[in-house]
Amino acid sequence: MIKKIDKNQERLRRHTRVRKKIYGTAETPRMSVFRSLNHIYVQIIDDVKGVTLCSASTMEKDVKAKIEGLSKTEAAKVVGKAVGEKAVALKIGTVVFDRGGYLYTGRVQAVADGAREAGLKF
Repeated sequence: MIKKIDKNQERLRRHTRVRKKIYGTAETPRMSVFRSLNHIYVQIIDDVKGVTLCSASTMEKDVKAKIEGLSKTEAAKVVGKAVGEKAVALKIGTVVFDRGGYLYTGRVQAVADGAREAGLKF
């Protein structure tokens, strides 16, 4: 009997494998992306202290007003821009991009593009 592949389990395996190499410090924090079916969440994390420095998602009021009527990919770009602006306000210039085990295409790529437009460097 053929077993169905659990895509989320495979994503988590990729994520743990990548996280062995990616590590955020105070100078270059980690920008982590989580993608659900309808929403996208981005956090900028200092792994040394174990704290989230700033975050943005499609659930926030100001972002939700901007993404009214947009596609999920366009909404992801708005979220990337929002977290990029918050990071620049905190004087964070460079981050390490953690794609969370997802392929670097679609919404994940749109988040990165939006953050770059806001002034973050990867």
